[in-house]
Amino acid sequence: MIPGWILDIFAAVMLAVAAVSAARLLAARPWRRDSVVTDTDIAHLLMAIAMAGMLVSSLATMPDAVWEVIFSVLTAWFAFRVILDARVSGARALAAGHCAPHLVHSGAMLYMFLAIAAPAGPGQGMTGMTGSSAVRSLGVPTLGLVFALILAGYTVWDLDQLSGQARTGPAGRRIRFSAVALAGLPATQAVPPAGPPAAAIGVTDARAILLSPGMTVACRIAMGATMAFMLLIMI
Repeated sequence: MIPGWILDIFAAVMLAVAAVSAARLLAARPWRRDSVVTDTDIAHLLMAIAMAGMLVSSLATMPDAVWEVIFSVLTAWFAFRVILDARVSGARALAAGHCAPHLVHSGAMLYMFLAIAAPAGPGQGMTGMTGSSAVRSLGVPTLGLVFALILAGYTVWDLDQLSGQARTGPAGRRIRFSAVALAGLPATQAVPPAGPPAAAIGVTDARAILLSPGMTVACRIAMGATMAFMLLIMI
């Protein structure tokens, strides 16, 4: 039996991911001719909304059949992208490619909508929650476990990527500067180059952070962990 508040927390995280994904799409300025709207942000937005509705029935937005069509299209699209990547990078595209995790996420979402064994009752979402009652089970639990393990693996991989970016980002540069200062080097060598004035750090930097690859990875980590959790409690 899963306490309802745990599901509420995961649903809140998914709503946050949906908000960030929507903000990223707006920040990309899709109304401009030179803008690029990424398929990953669209996928993140749809997956987050769908999972929030699966976790908390009051947040459900569309019928299961509509989500099945949406995630079938997303799965086919990312499968096509992975095939293109594999032609360039070979098997590496499956292990460390940009689109492979999104293919697994799309496939896992499609699987969850197709493999639910028990029919939903009145007023129940995909999880069939009534207070803190047990969740509905998957019709093919072995495949669900395989998806959960793959999702966990990609989540760990993304966490390593995110930590690597943090070590080489501005914080990492500050740590290296402190080490140089402690080593007793001359001030002219230890002082880092001056950055932009404080007045210049504002909307532009916030937009850069929002559209950064690290934000994409962070959203993917949150979704991967939530999907794995959902699959495990449905098995």
